[in-house]
Amino acid sequence: MTRYGLICLLLGSVSWGQATSPTFPLPAVHQPATPTAATQDPAPDQRQHLRRPEVSPDAPVITISGLCGASSENKAASSACKTVITRAQFEKLIDAIEPNMPARARQEFALRYADALVMSKKAEQMGLDKTPDYREQMKLAHVQVLSQELKKSIQGKVFRISDKDIEDYYRGNIAKFEKAEMERIYVPKTRQLLPVSGDKLSDAGRQQRSSESEQAMKDVAYNLRARALAGEAFATLQADAYTAAGVKNANSNPAVSLRRTSLPPNQVSVMNLKPGEVSSVFEDSNDFVIYKIKSKDTLPLNQAREEIKATLSSQRMQDEMRRIQDSATLSFDDSYFFRGRLPGSPAKPGEPTKASATPHLGDLE
Repeated sequence: MTRYGLICLLLGSVSWGQATSPTFPLPAVHQPATPTAATQDPAPDQRQHLRRPEVSPDAPVITISGLCGASSENKAASSACKTVITRAQFEKLIDAIEPNMPARARQEFALRYADALVMSKKAEQMGLDKTPDYREQMKLAHVQVLSQELKKSIQGKVFRISDKDIEDYYRGNIAKFEKAEMERIYVPKTRQLLPVSGDKLSDAGRQQRSSESEQAMKDVAYNLRARALAGEAFATLQADAYTAAGVKNANSNPAVSLRRTSLPPNQVSVMNLKPGEVSSVFEDSNDFVIYKIKSKDTLPLNQAREEIKATLSSQRMQDEMRRIQDSATLSFDDSYFFRGRLPGSPAKPGEPTKASATPHLGDLE
């Protein structure tokens, strides 16, 4: 499902309708004029006049002339009738799809919804709602809507996080909220090498050259760490690291503020250092890294509250969905879904792999 949940489900064919420029009669949508430099930032006393007027729940907000509520064989009568959607009716639809839909998106949705109403009425007149394809698609729509409603119901429960739950999580995971002001040196693993004159290097030659370059930069990293232990400024050391690697115009500011959770797993031990201590040389895929702790602190509970709430909600949502998915099992007929290879043999590139033992209800959305 997209950002607005069921919009794609309800209006799945609208993009086709826009691409082919439908000629069904729709009310004109009056877009506001593009603001000029003089009107982009109105004075405070003018803003009151620019506010959208209050619209009563019973007031029509969408009117489609020529769209009848019931099918009519009389063309004259059909052209005279109209379909009216009030504010209350439109907002009821929005609440069922995406209650927090922004105002600008609501205007776009209203246009597409009106378009789809006209198209669906024409489809009914053509008898397309009596076809086998329509019935099968409605079965799938039934599954999708209920699956989405289940998720919404679960979210309504798991997002209710008590203050006690937040405080218990904070106390039980206090290390996750440690933060440190530190300095960091990045030493690129390889130098920016100049092209070799003459014959081109073979694959083995390029590999050897790359290996020698990485070893040279590793030696640079350990030399820089020794200078850091001796008290040299990290800004100077970072600049020297980039110079050794042939990197120009790089940011040499080593100051960073990091938490345990933002560090790569192999570098989390940095948080165990005391202020003033220098780390060992860490290695990742592209760099050698050296840290020096300046100060340490712990994020207070009032600043961590929303983060904890989001973490607990996500965990509970995953747990609940997993519990539902684990309540049923499925299996596939390999002779149908995995044609062209024997069961148990490796899948070819681009070929679907065998399904797990548990269903994934969300995959239908």
